[in-house]
Amino acid sequence: MEPNSVRATPADTPGELVRRTRQAKRMTLCQLGKLTGYSTAQVSRYERGISPLTDMVVLRRFAAALSIPPEVLGLMPEPGARHSHPAAPITPYPRLPGSRVTERIGADGGEDTVRRRQMLALTLTAAAAASAPTLTGAEPVREAALGDVLVGRLRDAMLGLPPATASPATLDLHVELARAVADFHLCRYSSLAVRLPCLLKAAHAAPEGPAVGGVLAQSYLLVTRVLVKLDEQQLGWMAADRARQLAEAAGDPLAIAEAARQLAVLARRAGWNDQAMTIALSAADAPALRDAGPDGAAARGLLIQSAAYTAARDHDQTGMRKLTAEAAAIAKELGGTRLRTHGGFSAATVQLHLVSAEDRAGDPSAAIAAADRLTAQALPTIERRARFHVDVATAYARWGRRDQCLNALLAAEVQAPEETHARPAVKTLISGLLASGRTSPELRGLAARAGVLTS
Repeated sequence: MEPNSVRATPADTPGELVRRTRQAKRMTLCQLGKLTGYSTAQVSRYERGISPLTDMVVLRRFAAALSIPPEVLGLMPEPGARHSHPAAPITPYPRLPGSRVTERIGADGGEDTVRRRQMLALTLTAAAAASAPTLTGAEPVREAALGDVLVGRLRDAMLGLPPATASPATLDLHVELARAVADFHLCRYSSLAVRLPCLLKAAHAAPEGPAVGGVLAQSYLLVTRVLVKLDEQQLGWMAADRARQLAEAAGDPLAIAEAARQLAVLARRAGWNDQAMTIALSAADAPALRDAGPDGAAARGLLIQSAAYTAARDHDQTGMRKLTAEAAAIAKELGGTRLRTHGGFSAATVQLHLVSAEDRAGDPSAAIAAADRLTAQALPTIERRARFHVDVATAYARWGRRDQCLNALLAAEVQAPEETHARPAVKTLISGLLASGRTSPELRGLAARAGVLTS
């Protein structure tokens, strides 16, 4: 038997044999797709039995790519057949590059530059000695600047900078985590900007143990979601990788899956669509998720949903719709809403992702049609409802429907004013409206509240 080959069993389906052989060869879904001529998503569908692997031409492609003897797949050997081999196999769940915090020099220069360089020199171990700031007493911040304040405080907490305020004598980490999650879902950025950095510092300062490790893993998952939303990719990589390591140390399959999902999001935003697809679908196929009951199924649905959006980024509308249908089938089977702490997974949240996926695939009219089949109130949290209105606004902007875009942004503002005023994506949409045509009092007012117009 040649190296990295696997022994077929009578119970193996062709897809299962292909998957086990690919994994034994340390080949990614993307690499196998390039060798066979199929998309990463389609290879995953063949492996998981979603698309039957019965066509002889298709089977021969996989046999050749993986050096599987044709007879093992029920095929007659081809005389003189040549097998392809991957040039540089990588792990199915790659370790992604370390984060680098971008240095931004303010207009004042000098001390600010020195301070930021000092922050870059700090290590994670410094965080263990950092105590947590108080949860009250923060000075009011203009909503348009809340995003910058929140990012700055999370950065300081992640880099172990000393707090500017006194630490509370005691802090119930689980209670504060629940409150921080609630702040995120309610889009209360002013509260989150105080509570979440405090939670990080307190958890790092607490004695090590499984309970504290679990809180830290969930905290970093929440931090990653915040940073992704605020378009802070470098810090996002750092937070997501810490979340992954902590989740793996805790052996929590749901947290591991969520960390993979966030890493897939970041990889996609970096333009690494093949890697994003591989991360999401490999994590969805983890045996531990299949043993985790309904919540494990929901986590699989979230990962497949993420893969669908990645297919949309590749303008693979057919693949995107197939993966979305797969996620929708899981949601229908589960019924109700699962994994609320991760934003929720339900038929409504799958439809929400379809809105943005159709738009990203290049069909804003299909995105609006998908939005028409969903009401914001069907979504589980204010954060998801605000996301719905912003996604609708984005589709209208791409479609050239300025008035409808503005109306959707105003609806998002009603749902979640702090988030709407702070998010870079919203500011970009508002700037586009200001630059593309006539303005109105409503548009100028929204622009002023979001800090896009300063006078």
